[in-house]
Parts: sequence; structure tokens; C-alpha cells
Amino acid sequence: MSEPSYWAVMPAAGVGRRMGGTIPKQYLDLDGRTVIDHTIECLLLHPTVDGLYVAISDEDRWWSETEYAGHPDVVVVPGGVERCYSVFNALESLSTRADGHDWVLVHDAARPCVRRTDIDHLLAMVGAHEVGGLLGMPVRDTMKRCDAADRVVETVDRLHLWHAFTPQMFRLELLHDALKRALQAGILVTDEASAVEWAGHRPIMVEGHADNIKITRPDDLSLAEHYLKRQAEEDPLGMR
Repeated sequence: MSEPSYWAVMPAAGVGRRMGGTIPKQYLDLDGRTVIDHTIECLLLHPTVDGLYVAISDEDRWWSETEYAGHPDVVVVPGGVERCYSVFNALESLSTRADGHDWVLVHDAARPCVRRTDIDHLLAMVGAHEVGGLLGMPVRDTMKRCDAADRVVETVDRLHLWHAFTPQMFRLELLHDALKRALQAGILVTDEASAVEWAGHRPIMVEGHADNIKITRPDDLSLAEHYLKRQAEEDPLGMR
């Protein structure tokens, strides 16, 4: 069997309601560039990645103005009303070009601070695994479970609990089939690992850096800018 190729998939059809603005969060300004331009650069310029599939809403008015619109290694596919539909559409398109044994790295458009060293670590740790895996961080804080009125019901043991990040890396055929089965069953998974888990597999967690944040609320933009500047200071050659 030939060596597998590596592809990136980026769901970017969300509207980011929690940001409270009129522009989807992936198109907000982050240190002079859009969030999605920072994020695409993290994946597309990685030497292992052969191409990137980005899922865009049919009503999107901003993508055409981004740095990577029209890039020869970027393929645009229709986005869905939920993240899982966007990822599935990208996998369907990718399946006409790639081998089922190829690896797919699915990454949030709103995670512009992922480090190249973390992607390298993910590739090294997952490349020989039979299922796949994802970046994350072990939970450090005390965890509380609450009821609908935000009253504490119990304290949850944080041992073996992780925060799930992206990229999440799986074989194309395995992820495509797992996500297809989940959608057919009416299960709208919130990340790719959930679909793989639902199909009976056990992906591995790979520890990354805590600055791989997802921009969700307005304050996250200034935090992401701080992290990007700090990363640039730590590694002026851009090999962060």
C-alpha cells in the first residue's frame, strides 16, 4: 500500500451567534487579518497537508474577500446547517479524489492559534494508530454538574477528563462512514471524534497547548491576538 496523503477539512458555515455581531466570527478582524485566514494558514502551509476543503454557507458574503479564496489547493464545498453536515459534505467531495486510507485533519475555522508543533505531534502520535485521535488538554479545574437552574448537582471527578480541541485526525473512509451512519440515525454529533466513538471505535487524545482556543465570545478575539503575538515572539521563524 502506498503512503497515505493528508488532507484538511474546515467547517466554516457557522454564524457565531454568541459573538453578538452581524459578521460570522470566522471573518472578524484578528490583528489585521480575518480569523479564517490565520486558521487556514496553520493547516494549508503545513508541509504534510496536500489540500484543504472548506465548507461555506450558501449565503456567505465574505469568503470571496479572504486571502485564500481562489487558492489552487483550497476547495470550497457547500456548508450545512450543522457542523456535522458541513464536514460530511467536505468528506463526500474529498472521497472522489482521495484514497480511503488517506488521513483527514478536521479543524475549526475559529481556532487560529493552533501551533505547527502541535500538528506535528498529532501526526506523529496518530499516524500509527488504528483509529485516529485529536488534540486536547487534560481538565485541570474542579468540574461541577448543574441542573437547568444552574444549581450544583454534583462535583465530577476530573480524572481522565479532557477538553477536546481540533484538529481531529482520522482515516477518510472510517470518518466518512462513521459520520454517515450517525447522520442516518439522526445523531447530530458536535465533533468528529463523537461520530467515531458512536461507531464503536476508541480514538486517542493527544495533548497540545492550551492556547489553541476556539473564538466563541467577543473577549476571545483579544486573547487570540495576545497568543498569536506571543507565539511569534517565541518563534520568529514561524515554526511554532
